[in-house]
Amino acid sequence: MNKLAWILVAWILFGSAAVAAEEPGGETGIAWESLDEPAQELLAGQKEQWSSLPPSRQRAMAEGAGRWLAMSDEERTHARGRWQKWRELTPTERERLRERWRRFRELTPEQKETLRAAYRRFQSLPPERRDELRERWQRMTPEERRRAIERRQAPRPGQPPPRRPGV
Repeated sequence: MNKLAWILVAWILFGSAAVAAEEPGGETGIAWESLDEPAQELLAGQKEQWSSLPPSRQRAMAEGAGRWLAMSDEERTHARGRWQKWRELTPTERERLRERWRRFRELTPEQKETLRAAYRRFQSLPPERRDELRERWQRMTPEERRRAIERRQAPRPGQPPPRRPGV
């Protein structure tokens, strides 16, 4: 598989953090010939086994090729860096990241935005403060972490209580 195809595969895996489940019987895949020429060039290393891939995998790869081809050079450089970091992870670390991504996808839109805002606040802190908070978190027991999260999620004066999923 050529280097570009590996990067594409990484982008698909890391960007979506999971390979789509195989479709129930009866769904047809994407014919190699139906891919446009730039996508075929990008996925050339997959041509021989393309017809044997599950339809969901074909779809994921075709969508990934479209995303890759639409990226700027700067975005591609960033994606290559992410792929390199992913490759350096141990299988255990990769699984932990997949699980964290799965849990994130299950959050409500409000919960996702709250988490993103907290991340932006964290990133805006000086590096020393971020390191201090990371070390403090690492020293906490699971129970202390749970209580800290609950305190953080507790409504503040003048704020409505947080919505729970499915309520």
